[in-house]
Amino acid sequence: AAFAALPCQDPEAAARELERCVRELGFKGALVNGHTNGEYLDDEKFLVIWERAEALGVPIYLHPSWPPEEPHCVRGYDELQGAAWGWAFETGSHALRLVACGLFDRFPGTRLIIGHMGEGIPFTLWRLDDRWATYEPRRPLEKRPSEYVRENFWITTSGVSSPEPLQCSIAALGADRVMFAVDYPHQDQQEAADFIRQTPLENDERELIAHGNAEHLLGL
Repeated sequence: AAFAALPCQDPEAAARELERCVRELGFKGALVNGHTNGEYLDDEKFLVIWERAEALGVPIYLHPSWPPEEPHCVRGYDELQGAAWGWAFETGSHALRLVACGLFDRFPGTRLIIGHMGEGIPFTLWRLDDRWATYEPRRPLEKRPSEYVRENFWITTSGVSSPEPLQCSIAALGADRVMFAVDYPHQDQQEAADFIRQTPLENDERELIAHGNAEHLLGL
C-alpha cells in the first residue's frame, strides 16, 4: 500500500491528485513533507486538500522537513538540528498550528498522522490546555486543544525505540492511536522490531500498535 505525494504548490491540483491516487490506484492517503516554500498547511489556500481528504476518509501523514529559516535558538549547533531535535519542534509546531487554526472544527473527520512518537505532543497536552485557557486565541475553538489531538491524531513509533515515551503516548492518547513504524533509513529495522515485540505491553495493546490500528485507519 502507498501514500500519495501531492503537489502542494498548487492546492487544487494536490486535491485532485489525492482523489486520483485513492480512487484509481488504491492509495491509503498522502504524506506531506512539512511546509511548502515556507507556507504551512493551516493556510486557507490548503483547505481544499483537507476537505478532499475528509471526504475520501483518508489520513494525511505530516512528515518533518527543514524549517524555512534556521531557528536562532539552535544556530551554531548543527547537532541539535534535523532528527535529533529540530525536526520534532518544526513538525510538532506545524501540527499544533492545524489545531489552533480551527481546522478540526471545520473538518471534524480529518485524520492526521505524525511520527516519532508524536513529536513531543503527548507529553505536553495538559500544559497546552492549561495555557490555552488563559490566552486569547486568534480563533476560538469548540474544544480544548488536547481533545483534537486525541480525536484527530494518530502517531507512530518511528525513530523511537524507548518504553518511556511509548507508555506516555499510550497514557495520553490511548493504545488505539499509536502505530508501529520504522524510521528507515535512519533507524535499524531489527532494533525497532525487537523493541515492539519485547517492550512491556498488554497483549491487546501490542496487537493494536503492531498492526490493528493501521489496518483500521488505512483500511488494510
